Amino acid sequence: MKITQFILTAILLNFSISFASAQVYRFKATSFSVIEKDAKNNWGKWTEPEQSTAIISLDGKKDRLVIGTKEIQVYKILNYGQKVVTQFDETIALDCADLNGKPCTILVVTRKNQDNRKQFYVNYEDVKFVYNVYVVN
Repeated sequence: MKITQFILTAILLNFSISFASAQVYRFKATSFSVIEKDAKNNWGKWTEPEQSTAIISLDGKKDRLVIGTKEIQVYKILNYGQKVVTQFDETIALDCADLNGKPCTILVVTRKNQDNRKQFYVNYEDVKFVYNVYVVN
């Protein structure tokens, strides 16, 4: 058990340092979900998770994040936020713009109370996507 915790801590530390070292990191999505605002500007409910095999590439050298879905999503990283650590989560916010110049915030979240499950949230003003992911080599 202690070895598993050590390995998970080492992976998490390596992942956290990744933003500062400008390397390319790849993740594979297992599922995604979407939430949208309604006509009254209220958030609806998250859709049921759907299976996904999208590859997400985070390139610190090119300041770019690419999500390989049917329609490739490319985001220019404009600003790297500080890591925020709470009792349950570790979150890094990335201020981004898509290829059309539309601003969004991408959150890289590690759920500490869920076996360090990783998620990418793509947050626009009127819609949000969440991808459940794991690190790939």
